[in-house]
Amino acid sequence: MTHRFQAVKGTRDILPPESALWNRVEQTARRVFATYNFQEIRLPILEQRYLFERSLGYESDIVSKQMFTLEDRESSELWVWRDLVSDWKLRIDDPLALDQFEYALKRLLQCLEVELQREEKILRPEILQSARDALLHNAEKLRELREKGITPQGLEVLIETIQLEAATVRGEDLGLRPEATASVVRAYIQHGLHTRPGLTKLYYIGPMFRRERPQKGRYRQFYQVGAEVLGSSDHPALDAEVIEMLLVFLDRCGLREHTLYVNSIGCSDCRPKYVERLRSELQKVKDHLGADSRRRIETNPLRVLDSKLPEEQPIIEKLPSILDHLCDACRDHFQKFQQELKDRSLAYEINKRLVRGLDYYIRTTFEVTAPGLGAQNAICGGGRYDGLVELLGGPPTKGMGFALGTDRLLLALRQVEESGGKDQLDVFMVWLGASALRAARMLARRLREQGISTELLYEETKLKKALGLADKSSARYAVLIGEDELAQNKFTLRDMRSGQQRALSESELLQELAASAGASAAEE
Repeated sequence: MTHRFQAVKGTRDILPPESALWNRVEQTARRVFATYNFQEIRLPILEQRYLFERSLGYESDIVSKQMFTLEDRESSELWVWRDLVSDWKLRIDDPLALDQFEYALKRLLQCLEVELQREEKILRPEILQSARDALLHNAEKLRELREKGITPQGLEVLIETIQLEAATVRGEDLGLRPEATASVVRAYIQHGLHTRPGLTKLYYIGPMFRRERPQKGRYRQFYQVGAEVLGSSDHPALDAEVIEMLLVFLDRCGLREHTLYVNSIGCSDCRPKYVERLRSELQKVKDHLGADSRRRIETNPLRVLDSKLPEEQPIIEKLPSILDHLCDACRDHFQKFQQELKDRSLAYEINKRLVRGLDYYIRTTFEVTAPGLGAQNAICGGGRYDGLVELLGGPPTKGMGFALGTDRLLLALRQVEESGGKDQLDVFMVWLGASALRAARMLARRLREQGISTELLYEETKLKKALGLADKSSARYAVLIGEDELAQNKFTLRDMRSGQQRALSESELLQELAASAGASAAEE
């Protein structure tokens, strides 16, 4: 029986016509972000695991439970002897086998010495040195005990210790990136982008990976669109401009029903005092909290505010708000940030529970939600992270950005399209008579040159049926060409939503379509 191959659980194929919607979203991102002077960065999918341990925290769920990791083995001989020593199935009553074990241990130590002398090491030097020293000490101890005639049974504990020490010799741990901000910052430091004048404004588009339970709109291979601003400025207007760009992008994609939530999480001066106050209040009600929230009281009290458990909501609502504990500088920054949003006519709501759990986040934090996605209705989150570059070994740098879940955005957009709120096609050509086909073909070419998506059928179809096909194609407009239009050297533009029709010249038609249905495509 032939094996039936299928996509790995938590991944999926993106097929036409859905792939067309993906392309439209990604093209819209590139177009909109470019108008704000953001440039694309393409990042590797594989990164050092330590990068995410450092940025996200060793104890975070993403690192400890969800990240896909693998061991990079560059020096094959080292790993052969490491595996032989650590996995040795030693027969305690067989002296010859013990000789072979000692030989494998000797070769492992020789390989470690070679690696310590290499300029480009496959392991961090401290790991190499520690493993070599421990194994060398116990190898000498093993030799001395054997010379004294200690029985193999008496050496059993020592051999197990050596095997455990050998198992700690590992290649560089790599990880499939679970998010991209840390990768952007790594590239910013590695390539010296901080030496360039002005702000560094970057965006990325691509897949991320997390080992979590697949659910609606969430996959183990998922996709993000994100943007980051790195440099010397932490002006509130910059935060507002990044959010403005995000909302323009969502609007151009066709998602106009969304809600922007904002908050301030203070700084290193005022947040620690609030965290201690929050921890104290949580201790009083911990018996009424779930296991995760009780654990977070000690590790990261801010994360308790993120809880989605229904039974915890009344408790969380009564907890003190960080907005009441901001220092003067943070309070002033938050007020100016809100004024910047108002000046841009951007609607928002303050959510005092909106937090980021890591220390390098500071002040502005925000989230965008969309209807129809269930309890987990956030499609985008972001904020200011002024301490991340320094944490990863770079110079003092301000940072601001967001990451948007493309899968969840597409889910929201499909619901909009199903409700008739978004069209997939700009123009459907309807022609009547052989002479009209040539005119339709020429006009379709001109429309497509302007970036206006156009469908043209080459089999003559009755008017009613052709308009029905235009409707089923979700076309925004139909362009009608018949004997009357040819005689007047004009075209009839039919609005497929309202049914209204107008006779326009070719230049008027192109201008009308570029200003409405094909505006975004014409910008390319």
